[in-house]
Amino acid sequence: MGVRPGAAVPGRSRGAAAAVRGRQRPDRASRPPQMGPLLLLSSVLLLLLGLGRAAPPEHEVTYLAGLPKQPSFRHFSGYLCAGPGKHLHYWFVEAQSNPQGSPLVLWLNGGPGCSSMEGFLKEHGPFLIQPDGVTLKYNEYAWNKIANILYLESPAGVGFSYSDDKKYGTNDTEVAHNNYLALKDFLRLFPEYSKNDLFLTGESYGGVYIPTLAEWVMQDPSLNLKGIAVGNGLSSYEINDNSLVYFAYYHGLLGTELWKDLQAFCCSEGKCNFHDNSNLNCTLKMGEMIQIVEESGLNIYNLYAPCDGGVPGSLRYEGDYLITHDLGNSFIRMPLRFSWRQNLFRMPVARRKVRMDPPCTNSTAPSMYLNSPEVRKALHISPEAPEWQVCSFEVNRNYKRLFMQMNEQYLKLLGTTKYRILVYNGDVDMACNFLGDEWFVDSLCQKVQVARRPWLYTENGENQIGGFVKEFANIAFLTVKGAGHMVPTDRPLAAFTMFCRFIKNQPY
Repeated sequence: MGVRPGAAVPGRSRGAAAAVRGRQRPDRASRPPQMGPLLLLSSVLLLLLGLGRAAPPEHEVTYLAGLPKQPSFRHFSGYLCAGPGKHLHYWFVEAQSNPQGSPLVLWLNGGPGCSSMEGFLKEHGPFLIQPDGVTLKYNEYAWNKIANILYLESPAGVGFSYSDDKKYGTNDTEVAHNNYLALKDFLRLFPEYSKNDLFLTGESYGGVYIPTLAEWVMQDPSLNLKGIAVGNGLSSYEINDNSLVYFAYYHGLLGTELWKDLQAFCCSEGKCNFHDNSNLNCTLKMGEMIQIVEESGLNIYNLYAPCDGGVPGSLRYEGDYLITHDLGNSFIRMPLRFSWRQNLFRMPVARRKVRMDPPCTNSTAPSMYLNSPEVRKALHISPEAPEWQVCSFEVNRNYKRLFMQMNEQYLKLLGTTKYRILVYNGDVDMACNFLGDEWFVDSLCQKVQVARRPWLYTENGENQIGGFVKEFANIAFLTVKGAGHMVPTDRPLAAFTMFCRFIKNQPY
């Protein structure tokens, strides 16, 4: 799962969409350097150290509770080194057939601060958690049917990942480098996959994680990078903000009067600025818009899905935990008042135990399962690891978001003409809406190869429209009809079809 981008995940700028605390512009010195002799030598040495080893037996999962029968494919769980004192938990599932000849796919959920176990257990992993929090069901549309999938819990402090010093403040550039180091460590442990085609994939704030990681990977000749795929990703704060207002109005959420006021106060000369507007009336009307979209009880991850837990009201307690259902939002709250989130940080109970659940979602089942002693033992979870939570309040609160948009990273990848890129969106997600990501892809100014058209998949022997796709020279933008933020959860067969065509470089 990702979370919707915004104040807590990630923040916004000033004016109508407000100010982000602690945001910094990227420091050029912290950007990935060009691959130099020392880095190249270290890459070679890491591979040499791994020669003769394969699939560490101490990481293999030999028995997993909750399954009707154990799988025929192998899977592994353990820790990867992501820098001094940083231990990132991974769960790796081999392809269900011909793993040696199948691609290696890295998957990252978003947040920042949310666990990729959500992607494993509720989206496209081979085993899907059931509501009882005990039982696993085999996933008919698991992505490891055609690829080896590496699910990584990143950064340290997320899920079962941890650092020795227990300090979890980080930022975009540090996370990108740590993820690169973890990937290298994985290939040291599993050298048999070092020459396989490599794809980097993720969703939500993975829209930042994946392109920034790709900057490191593309400079490493020992890695066989073939492409990246980002689902419902944060690609540009400004575009995501501006597009969401149009999405909300044309999906019937705002009403004619509010729409007229937004146009009158936030637009001039045919251009609207809902993201960063100094007009006080625009700010006031944006406050009304945000209240409807984010605070009225609509499911921001899927407009047409119910809100799990009901329409939010006052703060809720579950055992010793204060539960907050707003890890991130598309716009930070207006500067007219302190946000309730800022007030929450000041509460004594919040400093003790806060569990961050994305709004209108329920993480009880995966939390129950992953925190059972039997499962922790099976997955080789360190005693130093924290109790598993879907999203980390501490990581999220202390995360510095350095990039406002991903244009530079995408253009760097596209400039090589070597990599294929897929940007896909469920079309009823409001967290990172399809319109914004389509605008973002268009803003890269690539040559159109195939005009926007429906794409089809087969269900029960009949062709169905899966959504729409627009293809450029090395990048495609694709929508999945009826899916929200977590596309494989809502439309598993359509998502699997899309993934197959991307991995196999087949026409959509």
